[in-house]
Amino acid sequence: MGQVLIKNGYVVSMNQLKQVFVGGDLLVEGDKIIAVGQVPAELIRPEAEIVDATGKIVLPGLVNTHVHLSQQLGRGLGDDVDLLTWLHERIWPYESSMDVEDSYISSLACCLELIRSGVTAFAEAGGQEVDGMGRAVEEIGLRGILARSTVDCGEGLPQKWRESTDYALRKQEELIQRWHGQANGRLKVWFGLRTIFNNSDKLIKRTKVLADKYGVGIHMHVAEIEEEVRYAKEKRGHTTVEHLANLGVLDANFLAVHTVWLTEKEIDLFLLYDVKVSHNPAAAMRVLGFARVPEMIAKGITVSIGTDGAPSNNRMDMMDEMYLATLIHKGRNLNPKVLPAEKVLEMATIDGARCLLWEEEIGSLEPGKKADLIIINPRSAGSLPLHDPIASLVYAMHASNVESSMCDGRWLMRDKKILTVNEEEVLERAQVRAAALAKKAGIVLPDRFPLVKIR
Repeated sequence: MGQVLIKNGYVVSMNQLKQVFVGGDLLVEGDKIIAVGQVPAELIRPEAEIVDATGKIVLPGLVNTHVHLSQQLGRGLGDDVDLLTWLHERIWPYESSMDVEDSYISSLACCLELIRSGVTAFAEAGGQEVDGMGRAVEEIGLRGILARSTVDCGEGLPQKWRESTDYALRKQEELIQRWHGQANGRLKVWFGLRTIFNNSDKLIKRTKVLADKYGVGIHMHVAEIEEEVRYAKEKRGHTTVEHLANLGVLDANFLAVHTVWLTEKEIDLFLLYDVKVSHNPAAAMRVLGFARVPEMIAKGITVSIGTDGAPSNNRMDMMDEMYLATLIHKGRNLNPKVLPAEKVLEMATIDGARCLLWEEEIGSLEPGKKADLIIINPRSAGSLPLHDPIASLVYAMHASNVESSMCDGRWLMRDKKILTVNEEEVLERAQVRAAALAKKAGIVLPDRFPLVKIR
């Protein structure tokens, strides 16, 4: 197994003591971290690759706990419209028109953006063509949890998505058998539940049974919009979270996404059952509302950060999401001490790993953990001077500061060059596929200004 020695960096370990090693080293062997901080000389082999990190920050790879790989080709299709238009006239026609190859190209394009913004691990919320996602993630080298968007009821669903409960569950079990644990364990598969609008009680309860059977998690949009609360009360007799608790689904392996419209009782239920939360600040600001994230964290709930999909956010950029997460809650609470930079960095690394039930292997730079890390070069007009490196990571730096990325001990990007796929070729194919997909779905966007065609 080859060794990589990263020398003389500002190593932010995110270990239990939150130690930062100034002028620190990090030794990787194979897919694991062997030593961090002061590396004993006897551990280093003569043939080890040496990386000089002088003046740079070495950080655990960021963890994006809610992203839609299959929506990358739909970026720009959902801007400046209300939620019903977004859903019924843009995204459902787009997604239901995809084939496996569309999903593959969309996933590759999304993964490129994730790598460039420092992400080494993610949780996918679910598209339909999961085999395309799996193929893409296996090739590009990221670590990810895949899921199939699962629905078995609801009004206005595309014909292609109308499935029985039995069929929806069987398809997910097949995906677990096909992809879970593949690529040296980089790929996992969880069960997906789209929303309470589109999931019957029978599906929700049987999903929990199967998730426990396979030892995996459940990924679900929860309390996303105010209308959902009214719907749940009218159709199920309680709010979404109370109803899920009554069904026996809330548990430590349940990842609740968005969670904007929660009551105090629902927050207490999350704490009681150790439910994990993914906060998506940009998507929330567009149309959903403001989740009570500081309140949840103060009670002891593990909250992480996600980007959501490209039609909901446009930017699959965790550096931007860290910045937004801290700013919106300071503003909402009129308190500059809310969500300080060090907590936001925890949410994007070790807390993200906890939300994915993966904290024993990733989320921090410690001996024995997987070698998932990024190297950040702060030398840019937008981020220097560097008085407080941890604060600057959250408040001043951009995806453009991410210089190199390693996942599972393999370099995915070095000196800003993607190493695992042909980036230009992927982007070219993504543009062609996106245009064809929009046409196939019958989506025509209105012109925002008068167009004058010269050629």
